[in-house]
Amino acid sequence: MQDKPVALVTGANQGIGLQIAKDLVTHGYTVLIGSRNYERGQAAVAEAGPNAHALQLDVTDQASINAAAERVRNEFGRLDVLVNNAAISSTSKQPGQSVEEYAKLNRASTVSLDEVRRIWETNVFGVLAVYQAMLPLLRQSAAARIVNVSSGAGSLGRVADPAFPLRHIFGPGYSASKTALNAMTLAMAIELESTNIKVNACSPGFIKTNLNNYEGTGSVEEGALEPVRLALLGQDGPTGTFTRWEDETIPW
Repeated sequence: MQDKPVALVTGANQGIGLQIAKDLVTHGYTVLIGSRNYERGQAAVAEAGPNAHALQLDVTDQASINAAAERVRNEFGRLDVLVNNAAISSTSKQPGQSVEEYAKLNRASTVSLDEVRRIWETNVFGVLAVYQAMLPLLRQSAAARIVNVSSGAGSLGRVADPAFPLRHIFGPGYSASKTALNAMTLAMAIELESTNIKVNACSPGFIKTNLNNYEGTGSVEEGALEPVRLALLGQDGPTGTFTRWEDETIPW
């Protein structure tokens, strides 16, 4: 069994995921950097530090998920933190296309159903598939934590308010996938509320990453703050919450 606590961060070869991995390494964790492309994961390990390891993990490929879980089981025996960070915003967005421009092409009446399915396959079903595969390993931990990296764009409470300035960009693809992820978070938290496993969702903020064509205003360091805080929650910490830094509640 591993002495150091073990964390897995999906989609961790770049952006916020890589920063989360770096931060958890500094907190004394052995961190598995989940990446669809193993070579990119290895390159990220060089940045994250000596206690990081690349893990080939495509959240849309059940065989890849099963193989990753088997490797964690064989090499570490348990999992203490699972950060579901892997996500895509689109599969058809053109280089240089702004968030506003993309949103105009992805209304409920016009968006490609294939596009919606592909986004949800990663952002929703991929998270559930990883959760199911890793839960037996999380149950081996004395106090496991699951962090689902969501987005304020998925908040129905905010979007339902006509005064919310960004409600016009809410659509069936990315935004609604994060709404569904929030529902998955509650389903997980309810299932596990009698255990020592805490499950929470958070918004990292509007961070400058590849996901938004680097239009964001915050740094990846800022974006990692709330996911890492939730990963490090103590025994008296909450479960089934949706927050942004610092522990500010976002309406579901």
